[in-house]
Amino acid sequence: MNPGRRGDRGQAFPIYIVMVAGLLFLAFALFAVGQASAARNGAQGAADAAALAAAQEAREDMRLPFLQALREPDGLNEFLSDSQNPVLGREEAIRLASSNRSDVTRFYWRQGFWQDRVTVRVKTRYTVGTSVIPSTKDRHATASATAVVEFRCSLKPEQTDPPQGDDDAKENGDSKDTPGPFEFSCDGRPVIIDLSSSDPLADLSKLIFAVHLIDD
Repeated sequence: MNPGRRGDRGQAFPIYIVMVAGLLFLAFALFAVGQASAARNGAQGAADAAALAAAQEAREDMRLPFLQALREPDGLNEFLSDSQNPVLGREEAIRLASSNRSDVTRFYWRQGFWQDRVTVRVKTRYTVGTSVIPSTKDRHATASATAVVEFRCSLKPEQTDPPQGDDDAKENGDSKDTPGPFEFSCDGRPVIIDLSSSDPLADLSKLIFAVHLIDD
């Protein structure tokens, strides 16, 4: 037996141990990164759902004020320039966040040009989990998302001022109480709104207001 070779093996063994330990630590570290990424994705999904839910609820609540605005001179411009109620859609955002095991930590609206933006920030109820990285056991993931409610129509130029009644009606002492009908072009699609109808376009909100997520 060659004592030199036996000595080389003995010296190499600690190196193998260190290499294996290093590889194991790297594997656990990568697993921890995966855990953090999964938690982050879960938080982002909850934020996206909450922001969209708030914007969609706000869109539905805009229907009646929009119809009322058409009845008043310059009412449409005033309607489009007004900002949203600061708590509109909040309860729906909380509900959607909760269904994704998260809580809403911030909720606010911002007014834009013919659009309103709602931003929702959430925090997961679950943590990243135990890992080789310190403090992940108690760390929650957070994320935010912004959705817009955007007016996507234009009123035909010749209808920018609500009709005030025809000449025959005026001569007879009558006036036209209900202006319109109004014809809009919404993303190239004609949309006619007749205010004299008992239910002018049940899907009106979806036709004239677009809802989508945007980058913060």
